[in-house]
Amino acid sequence: METDKSKEQVIQYPVEDSTDSKGEADIDPGSEFVDGSRGGVLKRHINTQAIVNFGFTLQAAWEASGVSFQFSLLNGGPASLVYGSLFAGIGSTAIAISLAEMASMDPVVGAQYRWSAAFAPKANAFWGLFQGWVTVFAWITCTAASPAYLANVVQGLAIFNYDTYVPERWHGTLIMWGFILIPVVWNFYFRKMLNTLEMIGGVCHTVFFIISIITLAVCARRSTTDFVFNTLTHDMSGDEVKGARKRVPHSMITAVTLNSIMQFAFMVTLMFCIGDINKVSESPTALPIIEVYWEATRSKHGTNILVTMMAFVLFISLFNIFASVSRLTWSFAKDHGLPFSDAFSYLHPTLNVPVNALLLVGVVCALLSLINIGSSTAFNALISLPLITLYISYGIPITFILIRKVRGLHTRYGPFQLGRWGIPINTFAVIYILFILSFVALPTIRPVVASNMNYAGPLACAVMLIALGDWFIHGKRRFQVPASRAVGD
Repeated sequence: METDKSKEQVIQYPVEDSTDSKGEADIDPGSEFVDGSRGGVLKRHINTQAIVNFGFTLQAAWEASGVSFQFSLLNGGPASLVYGSLFAGIGSTAIAISLAEMASMDPVVGAQYRWSAAFAPKANAFWGLFQGWVTVFAWITCTAASPAYLANVVQGLAIFNYDTYVPERWHGTLIMWGFILIPVVWNFYFRKMLNTLEMIGGVCHTVFFIISIITLAVCARRSTTDFVFNTLTHDMSGDEVKGARKRVPHSMITAVTLNSIMQFAFMVTLMFCIGDINKVSESPTALPIIEVYWEATRSKHGTNILVTMMAFVLFISLFNIFASVSRLTWSFAKDHGLPFSDAFSYLHPTLNVPVNALLLVGVVCALLSLINIGSSTAFNALISLPLITLYISYGIPITFILIRKVRGLHTRYGPFQLGRWGIPINTFAVIYILFILSFVALPTIRPVVASNMNYAGPLACAVMLIALGDWFIHGKRRFQVPASRAVGD
């Protein structure tokens, strides 16, 4: 089982709806988030430090890049990793800034589909439902990808430490189920401990980064500057946030920017310290980062510790992802965006948790992991789907707010406003998204055959067709366009 995408994503915070049935904002920092038109209530309990750490650890950019860089190394080379990390960091920050401005206007669960419904020039209900389907699918498959990263690490370490171990795809699926079960149960019964968990994750994310950089810099054999910056290769096979309108935008930008810097620094260090590139790319563990650490330290214990540190932060991010995605699903169901919305919009009266939505996310992830038993290629396509659908979900509301700005239409801005920089930053974000979408669905290996084809593009089209089908069959009568405080009269 392999995964081929790093976690380049902008954050879906578990911020709760704070508009009443008339669309008026209740922004009292100590109040509960209430959706008066739907009847759901979720309490704020995430403080300032925790929300920054939420986004910081949710992305886990350098860790995710570390356990999946082999794909870019084989199909692009060291220079593509270095410059790609820099370019992706700049583009992702532009996206985060654009979304942060909208989050300041209307910090709600299901942000993207609500913003698309609010800012669409016309057909608001259609764009809200379409965006909702794309966003929910994207984040559920993104949730399934995270246990896959961890299963890869576990199996890679097993191969590294035990010569007699023979990996099987069903082993990976069982490991994934374990990594799915733990955060699901945690979000049921220990939700109020997320603050503490996120603080631990944020500290480990930073401390482990420093340890990894120092270890590689001190112990590893150096690559040449020309190798790192000029070498290209190809055709190689092998919720509850207090003071949300101010804190969410700043934490989004902080998390994305810091993760981008850390990812770039880690990639540069990794390329300078990669050692024998042939040994790394042909590692029997199928996880080249293990070979990199082993070549640097020549210590199995040291390698195990360094790889486990990366896996630990990825594991902590799972708790954040399940919390966020379950609330996104719950919010979309509250607006009758999903079939059986009454069931999935249920909020447990004492746990204050969207129980059915959380179970739905967990069950779907578990079912998706079964595909890996039959075909790792098909499973990789499913977990590659977020890269396309997430960018589509970012691009739609940014495009709509950009159109409003160009037309001079009135928008009720929040505390964070881009002002005269809004149109340039939004424009760059849209161009960057289009650039990514133009090639991300292309095959990574030539010649293209059934076993190595990139199926993410066709799957993304299938998701959009499902959204369109739902709209015409029942969605346009079922979906209730959420009120937004962001659009003025």
